[in-house]
Amino acid sequence: MLVVCPTPIGNLEDLSPRQRTALAGADIIACEDTRQAGKLLELAGIDRSEGRPRLWRYDDHSAREQAERLVRELEAGLEVVLISDAGTPAISDPGYRLVRAARQAGVEVRALPGPVAATVALSASGLPSDTFFFEGFLPPKSQARRARLEALEDVGTTTLYYESPRRLEAMLSDVEAVCGPERQVCVGRELTKRFEEYYWGPVSRVLERIRSSEEVRGELVVVVAPGEGKQAADEGEVERLIHALLDQEMSSRGIKEVVSQMYALPRSAIYERISVVQKQREG
Repeated sequence: MLVVCPTPIGNLEDLSPRQRTALAGADIIACEDTRQAGKLLELAGIDRSEGRPRLWRYDDHSAREQAERLVRELEAGLEVVLISDAGTPAISDPGYRLVRAARQAGVEVRALPGPVAATVALSASGLPSDTFFFEGFLPPKSQARRARLEALEDVGTTTLYYESPRRLEAMLSDVEAVCGPERQVCVGRELTKRFEEYYWGPVSRVLERIRSSEEVRGELVVVVAPGEGKQAADEGEVERLIHALLDQEMSSRGIKEVVSQMYALPRSAIYERISVVQKQREG
């Protein structure tokens, strides 16, 4: 069996009993950095005896090759636990390749709940969270980054990004240029760690704080609010509108166009809500 096992993003106390049990019971731990994984096992009090669990490097550079080898081990009946250096594997990480390969081979896959830096920052941001879009890392060059930010404006929901300290100021400058100086943002730094810190407010003010502070360090999550007039729609209001349009015998495509003009919702979410309402009416 393949077990997708999150690890703490900074605070060891966030390691759950289920995660500890999975790590201790693994035959193989697939990890980005074997040294980091070994340190985690040591801090968690998990002894490695007779070479078990084995630590296998599995990262962006080795994902394709190692996925095939790991699937063979899984098919032989061994228990493989997939971890990343921090957080939940397969979220902005190559772990999905192994999960997909295991499923294609008919191997059982289980995933344990655990921390994701993006959702930790979102929950502390105070920005709309009933719908959101996780982008991960934006392009490193400003021109490409602005083009992607402009495209994401059409999504119409809160957006989440990962960013490095050395690019934070340039990235926020591009957010200001594309979204305007008053766009609300929340930058989370060193989440769950000793020096956890948030920069919150209009992007222009956050930029001022970043520029006037000492060097920003640590891993970062940037949460950007939807644009003015693009706040996430109230579910009840959207459903009432869909009911009214269905009463007028409007097609799903037509309803989607009307709803998308009035509310900031992704198209997939609109179609899903239309389907839910239609099933309610049929029932």
